[in-house]
Amino acid sequence: MADYFTHFSCLLDVGTPENAAQALVLFAALAEDEEVEVRTDGFAVSIDEPGSGRLWIRDDGSGDPEQVIGFVRRCAGAFGLAGRWGFQYATTCSRPRLDAFGGGAHVLDLATGETLDWTSTGDWLASVLAGDDPDA
Repeated sequence: MADYFTHFSCLLDVGTPENAAQALVLFAALAEDEEVEVRTDGFAVSIDEPGSGRLWIRDDGSGDPEQVIGFVRRCAGAFGLAGRWGFQYATTCSRPRLDAFGGGAHVLDLATGETLDWTSTGDWLASVLAGDDPDA
């Protein structure tokens, strides 16, 4: 039997060490709230380095990019973040399987929470192999 994984490691600058500490409280609260749409299982969050306003967000064995995006949107709203933020992820498998390896990337406008762009290597590859122009 094969095991499938999604791996990522990225930073989110929340501005100040105080905001970073509050973001950890927000993360813990989301983990306890069964009613919330953002799930925190599958990824970990910590302060990048002592005194930093940056959060280190990473998979915890295997993660869910959509949940990371939801958490980042929550942080952006809570701390009035602006600008662009993005991350990339890799999908892997413990055994050779067709369509088991790939990845993607996602970019958000932190001020609005809107997705600016995203890509999936699997979708891109299928499009190019089918003769479609992926840039059209």
